[in-house]
Amino acid sequence: MASLQISGGSVRFVAGFNRTCCIRPIGSLGFSHSPRRFSIGRPLLLRRASVSGESETDDITDAERDGSLLGFQLIPPGDQKLFSTSTEEATHQEEESDAADEAEIADFGVPGNRAVEEGAAEVGYTSVKAEVINNLVFVTSEAAPYSKTGGLGDVCGSLPIALAGRGHRVMVISPRYLNGTSADKNYAGAKDLGVRVTVHCFGGSQEVSFYHEYRDGVDWVFIDHQSYHRPGNPYGDSKGAFGDNQFRFTLLCHAACEAPLVLPLGGFTYGEKSLFLVNDWHAGLVPILLAAKYRPYGVYKDARSILIIHNLAHQGVEPAATYSNLGLPSEWYGAVGWVFPTWARTHALDTGEAVNVLKGAIVTSDRIITVSQGYAWEITTVEGGYGLQDLLSSRKSVINGITNGINIDEWDPSKDEDIPFHYSVDDYSNKVKCKMALQKELGLPIRPECPMIGFIGRLDYQKGIDLIQTAGPDLMVDDIQFVMLGSGDPKCESWMRSMEETYRDKFRGWVGFNVPISHRITAGCDILLMPSRFEPCGLNQLYAMRYGTIPVVHATGGLRDTVENFNPYAEGGAGAGTGWVFSPLSKDSMVSALRLAAATYREYKESWEGLMRRGMSRNYSWENAAVQYEQVFKWVFMDPPYIN
Repeated sequence: MASLQISGGSVRFVAGFNRTCCIRPIGSLGFSHSPRRFSIGRPLLLRRASVSGESETDDITDAERDGSLLGFQLIPPGDQKLFSTSTEEATHQEEESDAADEAEIADFGVPGNRAVEEGAAEVGYTSVKAEVINNLVFVTSEAAPYSKTGGLGDVCGSLPIALAGRGHRVMVISPRYLNGTSADKNYAGAKDLGVRVTVHCFGGSQEVSFYHEYRDGVDWVFIDHQSYHRPGNPYGDSKGAFGDNQFRFTLLCHAACEAPLVLPLGGFTYGEKSLFLVNDWHAGLVPILLAAKYRPYGVYKDARSILIIHNLAHQGVEPAATYSNLGLPSEWYGAVGWVFPTWARTHALDTGEAVNVLKGAIVTSDRIITVSQGYAWEITTVEGGYGLQDLLSSRKSVINGITNGINIDEWDPSKDEDIPFHYSVDDYSNKVKCKMALQKELGLPIRPECPMIGFIGRLDYQKGIDLIQTAGPDLMVDDIQFVMLGSGDPKCESWMRSMEETYRDKFRGWVGFNVPISHRITAGCDILLMPSRFEPCGLNQLYAMRYGTIPVVHATGGLRDTVENFNPYAEGGAGAGTGWVFSPLSKDSMVSALRLAAATYREYKESWEGLMRRGMSRNYSWENAAVQYEQVFKWVFMDPPYIN
């Protein structure tokens, strides 16, 4: 096994990384040499989400959203500068390693990944029923349209419907949030089942009830408790994350384990042979509860669990003293126990001890899925592992990457109600009319020949907003127009306003989030910029390609997986690719890619139209993802439960 070593400002890989088992001394987890190169035993595929779905979430940052973000990369401060290189040097390193990296990521999960792709090809997109029917139980903190702050809500609102359409019996369990706004009407169709369950946690007993709605072939079950009834979004409000999120999501997990046993949906329960799909740390206690609370007594012995990681940065980390609140036997502390390295502790007397719910889910789940193949590899590196890279590497044989789909009915330029003109891959002549309408709406000069660049997303460090700020003056020298939509860091919002004042004919910034405007920017712009530092999957680039807008993205996570770099000489000169993928993450690299895209738009119309056609012809449906999930379902039942 190889390991990463840094010396003299350069990065090199040496043999000798020692593979370890899943349960190790807590103090050493995640802080030894990071794994970098490896081969594997089964699948992977990918994607991720990026734009908030509701305006109320704009008051807090993604880092504050659930109170579980590790507020730093777990790399000692003294080493961080070593990962930064000059553009020339980094580019040279990239050229030497790109081919090897691409092959390595493609092989992550071999033969599983290829089996997934072959399975999808064999089944095709016209097949309706799965070969093996399962009882699927999704456990999630949000599910659209009932609750949504981002990609997690999109996935858990769409994937279950696709799987139900293929014949599976599907239940989705999430809290019944009531915040006193019009969003409360989302739960109007859910009826109280009259079932009450007592949950023992946090030193007492809590009674929860269940609401149910059957829609689109899926049983939508909502856990009701007073802790879910408050203003704000699912995780916090304008003042930050809620202080009792550990309590709220512990209730969710305990109740979710009881639901398949006690709820007679459609006349009968889901029963013990259920497959739990737990999403991020909020549902991370479920596989631990199955192993610690149920299986020792013969319950759920035939059940399995799959952990779906949407964002590893959020881990549900709380002080070690809170372990007794989780309702787990004392001997199971090792599953969630966590120790921060010395340099990451707050003071000399800080022991660094904590509980990490996501770590416990990784230890006890039968299989692990990430929302992109590239992200499945990134979480095993020191840069992307947030301290869990060694643990995840020890389980890499069961890590799979499956790209998210998108709602192809909502995001369809041929019938989108939020755009002024409709078009399709067969006739995209009206796209330029959408561009001119957007220019008029924003007060920009109406110039169809001028390349228009768009950015949609949170204004924060993860999304690379600092790169855009640094590159702004250089870009404004060129003959382009730039439109930004988003909210987040107040300093970035102020920067957008000042840019608009300075470059009135070239720049427009919309502070906040507006769904119809996001559709019109996606349809009206020629180029969509996504310079994210990390992006587990990303959805905006998928929306852009479906609308004939060419993405320019940083080579990370799902962005690298879903956007094929443009090659004008491929296919006998006909060209290949759907956008531009730049690396390293630097101002010069990003500006060069944007200028190349703008030049192609102006001077090589045939190549540009080819980029549009290829992007618009891609299949982004959830049916595609559902077929790949089914392959993982087969694998998960081949072996006995990982924790027996």
